[in-house]
Amino acid sequence: MARKAKTGKSGSVASLLAGDGYEFAHVGLFDLNGGFRERRIRTADLDNVIGQDGTFVNVLPQWDVGEAVAGSGPFVGEKVTLDPASIRPYPFEDNAAIVVAEYKGPSEALSPRSVLQQQIDRAAAQGISVKAAFEFEFHVLDQDADEIRAGGFEQLSPFAADNRCWAGESAAIYGDFVSDLGETLLDGDIDPVALGLELGPGCLEATLRAKDAMRAADDAAFFKMMTKAYARRQGRTACFMAQMGSNFAGLSGHLHLSFHDKKTGKALFPDRKGEHGMSKKFRSAVAGMVALAPDGFAMSHHTVNAYRRHSPGNWAPKTSSWAPENYSVGVRVVAAPEDRCRLEYRLPGSDTNPFLTLSFAIAACLWGIETDAELPPPFLDGGPDAGAEGGEPLPRTLAEAAERLQTNKPLREAFGDTFIDHFSHICLHEDGAMRLHVSAAERKRYMEAV
Repeated sequence: MARKAKTGKSGSVASLLAGDGYEFAHVGLFDLNGGFRERRIRTADLDNVIGQDGTFVNVLPQWDVGEAVAGSGPFVGEKVTLDPASIRPYPFEDNAAIVVAEYKGPSEALSPRSVLQQQIDRAAAQGISVKAAFEFEFHVLDQDADEIRAGGFEQLSPFAADNRCWAGESAAIYGDFVSDLGETLLDGDIDPVALGLELGPGCLEATLRAKDAMRAADDAAFFKMMTKAYARRQGRTACFMAQMGSNFAGLSGHLHLSFHDKKTGKALFPDRKGEHGMSKKFRSAVAGMVALAPDGFAMSHHTVNAYRRHSPGNWAPKTSSWAPENYSVGVRVVAAPEDRCRLEYRLPGSDTNPFLTLSFAIAACLWGIETDAELPPPFLDGGPDAGAEGGEPLPRTLAEAAERLQTNKPLREAFGDTFIDHFSHICLHEDGAMRLHVSAAERKRYMEAV
């Protein structure tokens, strides 16, 4: 498939698409789970279908991951606008592009992409530009959707069952699948820095390239969509659950973040003379992340499954902590080299919504800078069950996280009552929905013993 560069011209979205030879547009909005809900529209009809006065039904902010409505109506067509900066090639159809739309009515306050834009604008008002990148671990199963459903989602067979972490043999044996996925991502204007097999059977990892904040979140969301679609087209299944089972490794969705001077582009985090190579702004930003992560946990952990990854035995951090270069902490500081100075938010799992995770990280860093927040001592231990001494424990359930989010004043000030109340309600709804379901493992453990 011929690749087309993202257009940088001016004009209506329809004219931009037509000028670049795109015959079709996959136009959609992101929901609260980071999923892309779209309509395929002929470019020639785009202005008539969803032009200046175009609408999209406002149900998406109320739509849960189980395809049920979690809120109340009325559900009506709400005005949307198309973002010309979001245009990218659609890798599964020749002469087709992806275009992201945004609500411009009451639902704008509940849209994850608009929530992120609000935090980008807050940073810009302080002279700060934000760059970010995500990296995801994910599992690939050697089964298609029909086989998995027929087995009741119980009998799961990993692709590359003999894979060993970072093994050269695995890279060679399964290279075609990985390289073809890489080509598909390039066709969708996503250019991973690294893509390959990682921790055990069926496990792969992708590190995406650092971009301006919104583009980085778009890349992360479309990376997951395109990877899942590619795998299904190959008769396999890509899974981004944080914890797929006790015999599968927990999967991360880490965020890398840096702040820059908006006018000069100078990096604001490094300082060779500062302790650990960190500037005062960097120290305060990390302190803000460490302080607010426990109450803001739901922003990056919005599924019931996300909390299973933080169970004993998994490498996921158990408390809100930080340290230079330590992979066992919640916020890892990478101070050198200076041109790649950043923080790495290591708490999220691979099921995280990139828009909300990045929104939280920016808001927490800004709060830390605004309040001159002080860093606690760095965490110098390591291992799957290590916890920072004195570090605040993280919420253990989605319900607990939602309740803590509701009561946090700095996050309410950053995101507004409308979003915090609504998102907390959605999280409590999700927690309640999953409490009705009992697994085979739970029946096996309790049926005969209690």
